[in-house]
Amino acid sequence: MGSLSIWHWLIVALIVSLVFGTKKLRTVGGDLGTAIRGFKDAVNTETTADAQTPAGTTASTGTSPEISENVTRITSLSSHEMR
Repeated sequence: MGSLSIWHWLIVALIVSLVFGTKKLRTVGGDLGTAIRGFKDAVNTETTADAQTPAGTTASTGTSPEISENVTRITSLSSHEMR
């Protein structure tokens, strides 16, 4: 009783297509596909950039982990001094 059958979904699809029109739905679908494709490309680009960084450096800054840790400590100390 609580589940929706295929007929329910077909009626919902028919009502949505009547309200919004098929051209607008096609445009929204195309925009969604483009957005997903762009996201996948960005993830793949970031993954390849991480693989190409030299050992002992971080991908985001290109500095050694020790330097990044020291910068974090200095930043946190200066924020405590401002209070």
